[in-house]
Amino acid sequence: MISLFKGQKVDLTKGNPGLSKVLVGLGWDTKKYDGGYDFDLDASAFILGVNGKVISDSDFIFYNNLKHSSGAVQHMGDNRTGAGDGDDEQIRVDLSKVPGNVDKIAFTVTIHEADQRKQNFGQVSNAYIHILDETNGRELIRYDLGEDFSVETALVVGELYRSGGDWKFNAIGSGFSGGLRALCLNFGVNV
Repeated sequence: MISLFKGQKVDLTKGNPGLSKVLVGLGWDTKKYDGGYDFDLDASAFILGVNGKVISDSDFIFYNNLKHSSGAVQHMGDNRTGAGDGDDEQIRVDLSKVPGNVDKIAFTVTIHEADQRKQNFGQVSNAYIHILDETNGRELIRYDLGEDFSVETALVVGELYRSGGDWKFNAIGSGFSGGLRALCLNFGVNV
C-alpha cells in the first residue's frame, strides 16, 4: 500500500497488471460540534474530459445520480451520519468501461446544507480517500488529508487520470467555499 501526501502522483495500473475494478472509499470523523445537526458529508465523482469539465451533466455521479451510463462509475449510496468505523461512502470504478473521451475522474466530498447548518471542514477530522482492488480487497493507495481546512465546505480529494495507456492517482486535497454548487460550477455542471 502506498501512502500519499498532498500533490503526489502515483501509478495505479502500471504496477498492478490486469487491475480494472477498483473501490474508492472515503471516510471522515466529526470533531465536537454542538450545533444540533447531523454532519452529512457526501462523496461525489466528476467524470471529466480533457478540458477538465464534464461532457454532460450526467457525468456528475452523486446521491441523486448513482450510476454513470457507461457503467464505469457507481456510487454505493448516501451515508447521512458518518457513524461507525471504516469507509463512510464508496464509489466503484471499472477502469475498463471508462469511455475513451474521459481524461480523469475527480473525487470530492461536500457538506450537505453546510451554510444553513453552519458547518465546515474545520469541524471534520481524519478525512481520507483510499483505493482498493475490488477483486481481493487489497488497499493500493491511501491519502490522509490531515487538518488543513477551516471554513471550506467542499473538497476535491483526489483524481484518477489517464497517462498513456495507464491510470494514475493524484492526491489533490484542495478546499472550496460554496459547497457542492461551487464544485459543480468548477467542473462545468449546470446548476
